[in-house]
Amino acid sequence: MSGIDKDLQCRELIAKAVCGKGQKYSTTTQTILPSHTPSTILGCWLINNSFQAEKVGDAIEITGTCDVNLWYSFADNTQTEVKKETISYHETVPLSYYDTNCRGDLEIIARAVEQPKCVKAEISGGGTVTIRIEMEYAVEIIGETKMCVVVCSGGCDDKDFIIDDFSDSSEDYDDFESADALFDDLD
Repeated sequence: MSGIDKDLQCRELIAKAVCGKGQKYSTTTQTILPSHTPSTILGCWLINNSFQAEKVGDAIEITGTCDVNLWYSFADNTQTEVKKETISYHETVPLSYYDTNCRGDLEIIARAVEQPKCVKAEISGGGTVTIRIEMEYAVEIIGETKMCVVVCSGGCDDKDFIIDDFSDSSEDYDDFESADALFDDLD
């Protein structure tokens, strides 16, 4: 065995890492009951989205609320009004990757890739309006995990382990022209 081989050892490190991931696009419908029977839907916006995420089994459950602003006309399109209503939603995001070896307190990070938005609003029977909402969430689980790394007992200052000396000097690249390199390949 050479001197270098016996100086190498394996050590276990514990580090925080992404232990699970998932993403889900979903659509849902909600029914809104305006104060007046609508003649025409003029617009529908979802604002003030807020949500929380927690791990349940092998998935992340997202529970949230947002405000619906439904602008509509009534009385044969002679008057308009905005109906404001807070709605709640619940989405389960499956994990496409999950390392069961994670330990410690798990941190759940969820973000809205696509905020909830109304993609269709239509007048239904009985003076109600049905809105179709789409949204997309991405989640990550952060936890402690073990890594095995190779270390040398001689320390990092040993000259045998210096690979290359990189300096901030750019004198090697002063005469370099990227366009010349591109056209050299075409010749």
